[in-house]
Amino acid sequence: MSDALIEPLGRLRLGVNIDHVATVRNARGSAYPDPVRAAKLAEEAGADGITAHLREDRRHISDTDIERLIETLSLPLNFEMAATDEMQAIALRHKPHAVCIVPEKREERTTEGGLEVAREENKLAHFIAPLRDAGCRVSIFIAADPAQIEAAARIGAAVIELHTGAYCDFHAEGKFDERDAELARLRDMSAYAHSLGLEVHAGHGLTYDTVQPVAAFPEVMELNIGHFLIGEAIFRGLTPAIAEMRRLMDEARI
Repeated sequence: MSDALIEPLGRLRLGVNIDHVATVRNARGSAYPDPVRAAKLAEEAGADGITAHLREDRRHISDTDIERLIETLSLPLNFEMAATDEMQAIALRHKPHAVCIVPEKREERTTEGGLEVAREENKLAHFIAPLRDAGCRVSIFIAADPAQIEAAARIGAAVIELHTGAYCDFHAEGKFDERDAELARLRDMSAYAHSLGLEVHAGHGLTYDTVQPVAAFPEVMELNIGHFLIGEAIFRGLTPAIAEMRRLMDEARI
């Protein structure tokens, strides 16, 4: 990546997660709505990248979806994946622009927390090495915790993505003191990760109401947002939903 991409207050990139377009498709076992079509609409609306999580149980995105995205996308693909041999092999076959290593439990409805890097440091270092050697930009999805950030830096990850779910949940529940404390933690850890040479991304649960405080962090270079945008698209359409998020993010950087 060029130096311009790590300058504070540069243009904030928006990665649109299309997983839940596939969730709706799979509810009926049909061919529509098509997540690849959603990816193309996202690009037209101002997205800078597409995120897709190929889960072990294939509950939304499928192997065929990944193949089609790789074949047709002009935007970078951020391939979210668990740290398993199966997913590593798929990533090495397709060589997406970026891979984001996330924790995964079969019974969870969504990713519930950040990856435990500090306890699995040696294992993860060996796991990501072939991905990095293949030219994939490796990101680690973690909580805003200094031990996890330091471990991510030690294993050779280029990027961390900070989990913003707790901040968003506190906001939704009206727990504003806890929300503000979590926001401060995210801000401090963004600065700390940047000081260690890591590129900082953030995501999980962000909405129109919660995005701007995070988008204003000068060290954050990318936000990845999905479920809210797909839900909002039911009411206003996918292109306007994404365009409004793009507008709010840009406004926060002024």
